Amino acid sequence: MDQILVLFGQDPSISIVAGKYCIWLIFALFGYAVLQALVRYFQTQSLIFPMVISSTVVLVLHIPTCWALVFQLRLKENGAALAIGISYWLNVILLVVYMKYSQACKRTSIVFSTDALLHIKEFFCLAIPSALMVCYNMLAMHFNIPYGIGAAASTRVSNELGAGRPQAARGAVHAVVVIGITEAIVVCSAMFCFRHTLGYAFSDEKEVVDYVADIIPLLCLSVGVDSVLVILCGIVRGSGWQKIGACINLGAYYGVGTPVSVLLAFVLHLRGKGLWIGTLTGASVQAIILGFMTAFTNWEKQAFLARERIFYDAIQAYNGLV
Repeated sequence: MDQILVLFGQDPSISIVAGKYCIWLIFALFGYAVLQALVRYFQTQSLIFPMVISSTVVLVLHIPTCWALVFQLRLKENGAALAIGISYWLNVILLVVYMKYSQACKRTSIVFSTDALLHIKEFFCLAIPSALMVCYNMLAMHFNIPYGIGAAASTRVSNELGAGRPQAARGAVHAVVVIGITEAIVVCSAMFCFRHTLGYAFSDEKEVVDYVADIIPLLCLSVGVDSVLVILCGIVRGSGWQKIGACINLGAYYGVGTPVSVLLAFVLHLRGKGLWIGTLTGASVQAIILGFMTAFTNWEKQAFLARERIFYDAIQAYNGLV
């Protein structure tokens, strides 16, 4: 990792530290992978409360653990990476214990067997395009809010379609879109109203404060587009359109966003703002296309197709067992 960073022009001393940090973070990567599978398992059954409890417990313990590793044991940045891994695995353990002993999970308890390999092809056909749908993560702190709404939309829409309830799926889509737009309006309004003071969160220098105030309108546009886009992506995943969503994502960002970024940043010399506007343009194109797809969707047909896939998978599984 340090050699890769140096290759991209990073300072060698920073690259060495980052390389060590990545090595210590390997422990966390495995925990994160297992945790994500468990989170989806609980989400599909609307078992939100145990996840809230486990996350709260982990958060309370993470702070002193990180402090002890970083300052008391003098592991510095490596201690921070190790603390992340410990927290992920602790969350995994809490959820696994709940799954094993709770009556709510009695009928859906995970059993490890070779039967899971029967559907590995179908899984990757959905997983890979879903990963390609996520290109940029702007405004990470705010991003978690619409991302959570989008995850809820994905779960609810897929469940309703699988149950053969197209009207409920349509209602869920309308609800999450309204929630997402409302949330974006509230956040953007607050940022715009306090644009002349937000800069003091980063620096006391007037030049920095004025620059933050100058880019707040662009920031508000990014918040609005990201809020709607991530929710639409959740709807797309829940509807089983991962391949279409991946193609739209790649086309919007690399076919539209990247050329616009190059033009504005390097030809018109807008520099950082040009790159940002280009990325925003790509996200806007993606949001518009997904919005039209969602608006003109025949949910009765989608429910029929979802049920058809369920029965097909059940038949395939039965044939595999026989």
